[in-house]
Amino acid sequence: MQRFSGQTVFVSGGNKGIGLGIARRFAEEGANVAIAALEADTPDVASRLAEDTGAKVFGIRLDVTKAAEVRQAYAEAEARLGPLSVSVQNAGVITIAKVEDLSESEWDLNLDVNTKGVFLCCQEAVSRFRASGTKGRLVNTASGQARQGFIYTPHYAASKFGVVGLTQSLAKELAKEGITVNAICPGIIHTEMWDYNDRVWGKMLGDYGPGELMAEWVDGIPMGRAGTPAEVGALVAFLASADAAYITGQTINIDGGLIMS
Repeated sequence: MQRFSGQTVFVSGGNKGIGLGIARRFAEEGANVAIAALEADTPDVASRLAEDTGAKVFGIRLDVTKAAEVRQAYAEAEARLGPLSVSVQNAGVITIAKVEDLSESEWDLNLDVNTKGVFLCCQEAVSRFRASGTKGRLVNTASGQARQGFIYTPHYAASKFGVVGLTQSLAKELAKEGITVNAICPGIIHTEMWDYNDRVWGKMLGDYGPGELMAEWVDGIPMGRAGTPAEVGALVAFLASADAAYITGQTINIDGGLIMS
């Protein structure tokens, strides 16, 4: 399929894990893709993706918590790739701590990146959709923890519940302009973040060796396996496509049936 031929797609946190899976799917479907992330290797990741897919891919370093940097990143993306059609707010962080050990800086980091960062990118994308008259698509990455908070991560859960509320509010505001806003809730996905979760939660919840806690949790998934970034990318591409033009304000789980609500 080439549903996004000639369109420009912006993916924050697109240099690894779920974000890279999303960026790859859009590139494979003909989009011009801007990958924005804090890590220094982001331009190199973009170059490799361009080589793999033959698409135009631009990589830029970005701190999504800084409004000025967000404005500059979107301006550069449009200057290089053309008017924006789709913006995927995927940049995210997680830390894990008992409530009495949870620092104010950890709280602020999770809320700043996971919620404020989503808002700032949505805000900038909407201004560009309006300037060009585009009926654009916004897709926000929430989490299974936007459905059910989990132990030792109240700050992360709060940040992801916030993404769902933000998604619904913007969807109502933008619906009459033909701009759709949806969110996804990934469950256990094969990524570096889940390697971190397995390692840290494993130490805090018991004497788990590497991979043991992850395996125990995967046993609780009806489909019996973790998901892949490519599968998340497929869902995001659908929500950004013309086929999803009448879907807005929705939050969709992608977790193999782990949470059915």
